[in-house]
Amino acid sequence: MIRTLLALGLAGLLAACGAIAPSYRDRSVTIASSANFDPARFLGRWYEVARYPNPFQARCAGAVVDYAQGEGGEILVRNTCLDANGDVIDEIAGTARVVGPGRLSVRLDGVPVAAPYWVLWIDEGYRTAVVGQPDGRAGWILNRDPVIPRDRLIAAREVLDFNGYDLARLERSISP
Repeated sequence: MIRTLLALGLAGLLAACGAIAPSYRDRSVTIASSANFDPARFLGRWYEVARYPNPFQARCAGAVVDYAQGEGGEILVRNTCLDANGDVIDEIAGTARVVGPGRLSVRLDGVPVAAPYWVLWIDEGYRTAVVGQPDGRAGWILNRDPVIPRDRLIAAREVLDFNGYDLARLERSISP
């Protein structure tokens, strides 16, 4: 079954195998993660507002991701894929560890390779986040609520653009 946000693991696996996968960003543009990222404030539920198309989410009209603190200091990750009605299609769990400011290494269950997951921007109130992979194979706009305010959506899109992402290829997700 297609796994929600398997992009993180699959993109890492493709990179490790030398396979060619689409990139949604101009790799000549320097990409930067958020130096002010606080993993503890990032915990909780996030709704996918927009994403770059990927085969592993082809059946997903939207997604919800939950982060929780693990007993060993790792971050527990649960991604839930939703259909157009907001019903659950699939879920996948895993763990993340902080490897630098705004930089996580995510390992999803059943995926042999960890993938880089960079928080490119998060607003001061930790309500909206832009995350992606430095190679540009995946990127998302996440929000604490299913509906994102216009000003934060504009800011998130500007962050993607600044980091070299192609805004024309960004797709809006459904709100559960």
